[in-house]
Amino acid sequence: MNFRIARQVLNCSNSVIPYILNTYNKQIYNTLIISPPGCGKTTLLRDIIRKISNGIPEMNFNGLTCGVVDERGEISATYRGIAQNDIGIRTDVIDNIPKAVGMKMLIRSMAPKVIIADEIGSIEDIEAIEYAVSSGVKGIFTAHAGSLEEIKSNPILNLLLKDKIERILLLDFNRKIHLIYSKKDKYENIA
Repeated sequence: MNFRIARQVLNCSNSVIPYILNTYNKQIYNTLIISPPGCGKTTLLRDIIRKISNGIPEMNFNGLTCGVVDERGEISATYRGIAQNDIGIRTDVIDNIPKAVGMKMLIRSMAPKVIIADEIGSIEDIEAIEYAVSSGVKGIFTAHAGSLEEIKSNPILNLLLKDKIERILLLDFNRKIHLIYSKKDKYENIA
């Protein structure tokens, strides 16, 4: 038997936020966080959601409405409809439903500014992400991979590199974050 107990580590995402926050327009970059299994992607994602939802006053960033698809209940640890982990005041959760279905449901009914899903990997997940991004919703996702080359060689995850993902962050075995892909920001050259 394998028991996974969702726990939170508050502020573990402090070093990540500058990579995913677009300071020009106070929005989030479409971000994929990758690592091999067991390195802390879900714990990191949980804290990112909390910060984006609540806002980050020290960065002059107001909170955004987040929609979380928590297929296996690992992010929010929802029990009887109540999230047991702190995932922010502007966060809606849909759990125990396939990610692809949940993403579309959240977009259609909850009007999130940011959609979040953990451990994407199916073609249906990619299609739902494309739907979300094409609907004006930003996204933060995690997936299993150990390098940009592994993403490129994965026939499903590689589809995200075409237009949808703006940042890819690698969480290594030492739980350090590395920016391994950054799509050029159209605002970077504006004076």
